[in-house]
Amino acid sequence: MAKRKIPDILTEKEQKELLEQPNPRYPTGERNKTMLRLMLDTGLRISEVIELKWKNVNLMSGKIKVVEGKGAKDRIVWANGQALDMLKSWKERQVEEIDECEHVFTTLEGNKVSGNYIRDMVTRYVDKAGIEKAISPHNLRHSFATDFLRECNNLRQVQKALGHRDISTTQIYTHIVDEDLEKSLKNFRVE
Repeated sequence: MAKRKIPDILTEKEQKELLEQPNPRYPTGERNKTMLRLMLDTGLRISEVIELKWKNVNLMSGKIKVVEGKGAKDRIVWANGQALDMLKSWKERQVEEIDECEHVFTTLEGNKVSGNYIRDMVTRYVDKAGIEKAISPHNLRHSFATDFLRECNNLRQVQKALGHRDISTTQIYTHIVDEDLEKSLKNFRVE
């Protein structure tokens, strides 16, 4: 079996720096910041962000139904308090600036955002933040998975959150966490 390359992930500090780049005074800035937060906090794929509809987002509970994700599978994820507040605020702004929209993330004309736009946006904000890693929207998903595994220490929960059919796909994140362990142990009680 071919060895998988361990993906680049953003540290907590880099995630914070990335989220500081969009200017929420502008509608597109608020939308972009909300989009980045949601990807970092739920592990949504770029296609799932593009296709996300308001009817599948419960703004009270934070429950988000991902409809026909990869492999045409549905799954449920939850937005945490901060992401949920940002979604509520973006919904109000979207209605004010554009009108009622079916999709969560739209252009100022009300069309859903494109994959190329999201990829370019992430690259632009990564550069602006001075992050010297090759980061794509999928690396935000990897960052979520790694952070979630560190937090919950349960590979099955990570698998379910990501919508992976096979646990072996999810196991790459244990290698990242193992690298953290190695670094911590090597620095343990070093004088």
